[in-house]
Amino acid sequence: MMSKRIAIVEDDEAIRENYADALRKQGFVVQTYKNKQTALDAFDLALPHLAILDIGLEDEYDGGFDLCRYLRDKSDTLPIIFLTARDSDADLISGLRLGANDYVSKTMSFANLSARIHAILNYLKFIDKPVVENKVDRGELSINKDRLSIHWQNKLINTTITEFWMVYSLALNPGHVKNKEQLMTDANIVVDDNTVTAHIKRIRKKFSAQDSGFNCIDTVYGMGYRWHDGQ
Repeated sequence: MMSKRIAIVEDDEAIRENYADALRKQGFVVQTYKNKQTALDAFDLALPHLAILDIGLEDEYDGGFDLCRYLRDKSDTLPIIFLTARDSDADLISGLRLGANDYVSKTMSFANLSARIHAILNYLKFIDKPVVENKVDRGELSINKDRLSIHWQNKLINTTITEFWMVYSLALNPGHVKNKEQLMTDANIVVDDNTVTAHIKRIRKKFSAQDSGFNCIDTVYGMGYRWHDGQ
């Protein structure tokens, strides 16, 4: 797994390098900058995965705030932590309003800071995780259980909820016969057998309207219905 790059912008060399050494021991790639301009030059080339900023940087009283504003303009999700001796409510509120994810004091232990860094990066890993949709694909049939949608040959089939669950029930195990009672159970309805027959008839009609050759729902006389791939 690629190591995360953390940028530390801190004008006090001893503090800067102490944090950098500690984070490197945890496996991070750490880049350090002593003032706003050197950080800006580096960020123009590549953004880090997380930035730790002091507010006062050399002769720039709000240099860290400027960097936060710059980074947030570049990325909505890049984690930014202010690590500063300035602990007034005004500074804290300003930092958070500029888009920082956290605002902590330099009196905080490294263990506490490290926990916050890992928590932010873990949260980002979670929200960046691609959503896996609950889909069933059977040849030219695609069913999305989360969206309650059915596509045939990449075209949407407009079904009712009952029709959706009946198609889903049949297509989930192609080749298996589903009797009418099972279809009613899977569709969560209680109707007579003739109504189930009517539902299947409408389902076939909707598929056939898009594909005149559609024949994937077999009637198994005396037993029920089954889905096959139409081969």
